[in-house]
Order: sequence, then C-alpha cells, then structure tokens
Amino acid sequence: MISPNDFRKGLKLMYEGAPYVIVDFMHVKMGRGRPHVKAKMKHLMTGQVVEKSFLTTGSFEAPDMETRLMQYLYMQGAEYFFMDTQNYDQISMTVEQLSDSRLYLMENHNYDILFFQGKPFSLDLPASVVLVVSKSEPAVKGDSVSNIMKPATLETGLEIKVPLFVKEGDKVRVDTRTGEYLERAN
Repeated sequence: MISPNDFRKGLKLMYEGAPYVIVDFMHVKMGRGRPHVKAKMKHLMTGQVVEKSFLTTGSFEAPDMETRLMQYLYMQGAEYFFMDTQNYDQISMTVEQLSDSRLYLMENHNYDILFFQGKPFSLDLPASVVLVVSKSEPAVKGDSVSNIMKPATLETGLEIKVPLFVKEGDKVRVDTRTGEYLERAN
C-alpha cells in the first residue's frame, strides 16, 4: 500500500480504479488542521491531469503494471510495431498511445513499454537520444555574433532548433523530455 507521505514525482498508483502517475506534489500542514498532501496526477491511459488533496492517513494500491523490453520494428499506417526481445511476440501501438514519443523512435532500437492489465499503453524513453540531421539550412557567414539557432529536421521527422555550426548529416543529442538540442554527438 502507498501512503500520501510516500508520494514522489513519477510514482504510479491506483486512484478510483484507474492508474495515475504523480506529476507534482506538496505536503501541507495548516495551523490547526490535519496534514494533507496536494498532488497533481496524470491519468496514464487518457493523459488527463487532475489536482487532488489527500489526508496523510489515506492509502493507495500500486497498479498492476509490467514493463517489457521491446524492439521497435516499423511503422505501418498509424500503427507502430514492436517485438518482445524474450519471446518474439509482436504488438502494435497507435499514434494516440505514443503521442510525441513516436518522434524519438528509431528502428531496431530497444525501448521499455509499459503494460497495464496485459495491454500496452505507454513507452518509456531514455533521457536523451542521438539522431541524424536530415535537413538544415547552411549557416551564413557573419551570423555568428551571438548564440543564434536555426531550424533543423531530424531523421524521424522531429523539428528542433540547433546552433548554426550544425549541418546536414551531423548527429545531435536531443533531450526527449523537452525536445531541445543538447549537443553534437560523434
């Protein structure tokens, strides 16, 4: 059982029969009132964010979730296909299930996929990925006075801002949480 005193960012719990993840929380102790925890929670299936307040005496169950290491195979139509690296079973996930994480997927790479009650619903990405710049305009001499950024399209279709010295064919490291350029990779 999970107590509100145990809340931390990223903790998954069952609330009103549905799986949620804690996005943010704050312990509150008013002068004469009982202590409680205010939490901002995201529904893992729908993505809806709610804010609730819980007494510290409450308790929650951990969701029946499973993480499997799966290899991304290919995309067909609006579905993305993955293969379990242990038993070679294949599953598909929709664009809605993957949302923006689909822009970081690279074929034949392994990813952790979260299952709830035997069904895939979410993808855990690493903190950063290395992608190749497929389209970027060349820098113009004299534009290097300050930290100027230019648009670039990566091999997965993701569009980000990169420094002027980055050119087509370069590998760049991208933060998957913010979608921002981190550094040029080797």
